Amino acid sequence: MYMLHKSCGGFCHILGLPKAGVRGIMGEKGGKPCRIFHFFTTEYGVASVILREVPYRGEAYIHIQEAAPEHLQEHIRQCRDFCRAVGAEHIYIKEYPGLPQLPLHTQMVQMTGTAWVDREKLCALFPVTQATAGRWRAYHNQRMAGVDNAATLEAREEAKIADSGGAYFVHRDGQLLGIGWMEDTKLLTVAAEPGQGERVMHSLMSLVEGAQMTMEVASTNGRAVTLYQRLGFVATRPLDSWYCLD
Repeated sequence: MYMLHKSCGGFCHILGLPKAGVRGIMGEKGGKPCRIFHFFTTEYGVASVILREVPYRGEAYIHIQEAAPEHLQEHIRQCRDFCRAVGAEHIYIKEYPGLPQLPLHTQMVQMTGTAWVDREKLCALFPVTQATAGRWRAYHNQRMAGVDNAATLEAREEAKIADSGGAYFVHRDGQLLGIGWMEDTKLLTVAAEPGQGERVMHSLMSLVEGAQMTMEVASTNGRAVTLYQRLGFVATRPLDSWYCLD
């Protein structure tokens, strides 16, 4: 799944921070621009404040980069207030030393396994082109709308999707079963119609059959975790944990 923390899904663009101040980029909602800030500093510390999902899900994500222990709570408060001010209804914060006890939103987990193929479940793979990237993106966003930490892909990312050479539609007998996006042996995202997950996965695994394949999945995405486990993938490394701040 294309994740926010990677963006993506992708997802949060966690990047290096400037010395001070706030910087942003332009996002989109219904063709209209909205401000998305990635860097936020207070007198108490520095954080990445990820707002790209505010127009779509009402969600904001806070990644504390640096804060003195005695000022951590005030730094978090100012980050939270900033997120609320720009319209966030749900605010999540990444694990950080000294963070107060909060409800877990989700933990990202890396899963690894050997790509293998059931020939009876193979379907046709159609590479995404510039002409079809919009349809691929729309399907991705529709299927990922309820998945924790999955990124909403924007129109400005369609060229990247098509140019990557790893994004596919999966068809069988003329019907769309799902989509996938591979980067070498890493599965960036997969989405499928109900009951078609194994067919889509076997088709994607045929691209790297016999290789060690990896993906990142939210612990709360039970359907995906169960599917991957059924195909022989196992959790190999815990990644980021995100907690509910609001």
